[in-house]
Amino acid sequence: MARDSGTDALAELAQERVDHRFKGLPPDAAGLTVAELTAQRRNLFTGGFATPVLALSAERLEHNLALMETYAARHGLAFAPHGKTSMAPQLFHRQIEHGAWGITLAVPHQVWVARAFGIGRIFLANELVDAAALRRLAAELDADPDFRFVCYVDSVRGVELMDAALTEAGAGRPVDVVVELGAGAGARTGARTEADCAAVADAVAAARTLRLAGVAGYEGEVPDADPERVRAWLRRLVALAVDFDRAGRFTGLAEVVLSAGGSAWFDAVADVFAEVPDLSLPVLKLLRSGAYVSHDDGHYREVTPFNRVPAEGALEPAFRLWTQVVSRPTAEQAFANAGKRDAAYDLDLPFAQVVRPSDGGPERPATGVAVSGLSDQHAWLRTAPEAELEVGDWVGLGLSHPCTSFDKWQLIPVAEADGTVVDYIRTFF
Repeated sequence: MARDSGTDALAELAQERVDHRFKGLPPDAAGLTVAELTAQRRNLFTGGFATPVLALSAERLEHNLALMETYAARHGLAFAPHGKTSMAPQLFHRQIEHGAWGITLAVPHQVWVARAFGIGRIFLANELVDAAALRRLAAELDADPDFRFVCYVDSVRGVELMDAALTEAGAGRPVDVVVELGAGAGARTGARTEADCAAVADAVAAARTLRLAGVAGYEGEVPDADPERVRAWLRRLVALAVDFDRAGRFTGLAEVVLSAGGSAWFDAVADVFAEVPDLSLPVLKLLRSGAYVSHDDGHYREVTPFNRVPAEGALEPAFRLWTQVVSRPTAEQAFANAGKRDAAYDLDLPFAQVVRPSDGGPERPATGVAVSGLSDQHAWLRTAPEAELEVGDWVGLGLSHPCTSFDKWQLIPVAEADGTVVDYIRTFF
């Protein structure tokens, strides 16, 4: 799909009507288009928004986009951020505007979303063996000669299934694939040994509908990961690319794809990929980190490589979930109206950060307030004696794990520091 068509699709998002599908938006905005609501520049705190409501910081979002653009360029890396984090085409396009080569995705549905919004380069970090999806992929590739698609293969059986489905579909263009090297015993997907990888590459060479484009993997699955183990596995990945190149497996390509990089070890990827020797072809060193776009206040705050290399900069948590105290049954306990339907909880519970009093007083730190549990629609708050908290107060929560924060919200306000909402991000999960 051409970029112009994607731009048209983005413009159409602004013409969607605000209605019952979208949580947290002002009730009196029902019937307005998103563009009309955006133009009103309502304030998140005084403009009629209803709790719970998830917001993204406009300034922090832009900071994170710019920081990773600079980081990738500084280290000579191409960047295909993982789109499954946000599934937000508006953010996909902002990432590309900030220098991204393309977008990484995980499953066929996500590919179709990206294609509907004009994304021209997609890296599927998965083996694709579904015949129906392969038929559609073949049609997409044949219809758009500029569409670049790359996906994993990690088994001879998978290669055979892909080839059979694509042959039946009458595919005119071969599908580019990269052999996935598994991260070790007990890790997730990927061929476990170099011999297994070679067997998969042989199967690709025998398949008319496939073309071997490189090698890839995910270092985040290295067992008992630490800097030494992660770098050792990345060097195996690089050595695999070198061995394949020496064996003449990449003949006919314009470049060799070498890809790795989640959100916890991209510094190791940068270091090891800087060591890649000259091959017979240029190497596309493709980083795939995705959680950076919003970052978080929990898991990724702890594991981000920028903690190890502070001179490179720092990501900023861009999410805040606003919830309202609806019950204060005892001095030690309160309940707010956001729960598992609204907040990520798979890695850490949300973090109480600030309180906005219902009487309009100034925002203050949520001293003595902690989230102790989540029900479907309630946050359980533990309150220490110093906590000042009343029914009706708004509590701002930090979240852990962007991937399970975005997916609970279809339309997310983007607010400036003073609360002015300047955009709305549409998600497609």
